[in-house]
Amino acid sequence: MNAQLLQACKELIDDAKMCCADLVFKEVCLEILSRASHVLTNTQFKQLAAYATERMKEKIPFEVQEELAMHR
Repeated sequence: MNAQLLQACKELIDDAKMCCADLVFKEVCLEILSRASHVLTNTQFKQLAAYATERMKEKIPFEVQEELAMHR
């Protein structure tokens, strides 16, 4: 069950990365991490935090940034 929750959290982070501006994405990640801390094991939470950190470091392709800016 916990493995499914961890995977679901990663998918939420991935979805947010594709449809949110950078600042909003970081805020969404913090919210996901806050909620996940209550349902994941300590080890899984650390894995999720590391995953979120890596996704935050990734740059959004320029084309996606333009599209996000047009929808604001």
